[in-house]
Amino acid sequence: MTVALFWVGSANPSTDVTNCLRFLDSVRVLDSTKFGNSRDRSLFFKLGEKKGRKQEWKSCSANPDLGYLGGRSNGSKLPVISSMVASHAGEMAVLSSEEMVYNVVLKQAALVKKELKSRGDLDVKPDAVLPGTLSLLSEAYDRCGEVCAEYAKTFYLGTLLMTPERRRAIWAIYVWCRRTDELVDGPNASHITPTALDRWEARLEDLFQGRPFDMMDAALADTVGKFPVDIQPFKDMIQGMRMDLRKSRYQNFDELYLYCYYVAGTVGLMSVPVMGIAPESQASTESVYNAALALGIANQLTNILRDVGEDARRGRVYLPQDELTQAGLSDDDIFAGKVTDKWRNFMKNQIKRARMFFDEAEKGVTELSAASRWPVWASLLLYRQILDEIEANDYNSFTKRAYVRKAKKIVALPVAYAKSLISPSSLVPSPLAKT
Repeated sequence: MTVALFWVGSANPSTDVTNCLRFLDSVRVLDSTKFGNSRDRSLFFKLGEKKGRKQEWKSCSANPDLGYLGGRSNGSKLPVISSMVASHAGEMAVLSSEEMVYNVVLKQAALVKKELKSRGDLDVKPDAVLPGTLSLLSEAYDRCGEVCAEYAKTFYLGTLLMTPERRRAIWAIYVWCRRTDELVDGPNASHITPTALDRWEARLEDLFQGRPFDMMDAALADTVGKFPVDIQPFKDMIQGMRMDLRKSRYQNFDELYLYCYYVAGTVGLMSVPVMGIAPESQASTESVYNAALALGIANQLTNILRDVGEDARRGRVYLPQDELTQAGLSDDDIFAGKVTDKWRNFMKNQIKRARMFFDEAEKGVTELSAASRWPVWASLLLYRQILDEIEANDYNSFTKRAYVRKAKKIVALPVAYAKSLISPSSLVPSPLAKT
């Protein structure tokens, strides 16, 4: 892996996470007072639990034949991990991973709807910076754009169609997510401890309070002050990194779903408030968020299916153990790395599941603001093609890495652009329309 974001340093010996994570080119420690602490944090709230009744929810996975209906306990072929929630009557309700995640979706959607009521739209708030800081912020955003351009070229090109404010905000979110992922997957991963992740989370909380540590933090701190971005998906992503430190097997899809939400589904929830929902959209805010969540889940499932061999060489198996058993496979087969009929049949079902999440995600892309659709469509179409490449490789994810060739990428970009021109008003009825 190319080291682009971090290097080992010792600028702040009191914070061990930053000893492992230093930006390669002149990351400067900023005086947080220059960026101010006066931003209104009233948007960053936690909704109280709805008590006395079970929460209605809609899962974006809906095929019991695949045995992956993790959000509903009735009819699911998989055992579920659960959370216990007390009702007024003292009864205990069991929540699966999908139900717990959907509750987060509801909270994020409520945050945006509250902002809509108070402001009337989701346009960016005007800049409110202290004298002398605007050039620093501009430099911080520019650096985020450079990182995005280097590591997510296709997506970066799509962001250039966005308004400058939305574009910079997406860059800032991308860089924070990349830095967080590098904690456990980057060259310094062996130095990362749970304590380091705790410190990274504390740094995140400071950032949301307007106290950035470095220039990259400053860009994100400015972003969350302008858009109704909640801290919860960011904290959940860090929780996904904690899972990577302590967990290398997933007993069923319900467990894997929660992991996929933590490390990828969260990105969708972070991004929707910035990308915005089209004014003419008739879809519910919750359904748009759920589609964004589905895209993150689909992308991560694709990553997992593409990287089976790479993960196995690191002692990790991100495949549902019970489904491997049902297919007559085990970890030993994964480590042996042989493509057999059993493996092909297993992978066919896994790919079918991932495609269904992509199908669910597609319903929400058209509901986004016009300028935000192209990069999302491009990302969706290109990632979905990785599944085609896995099939073309005869399901050999052990020794062959599936990737979309440049020629196919070039073809996909105008297709994505054409899809981005389709507005919600042209879809009658919208698949996500309010009912």
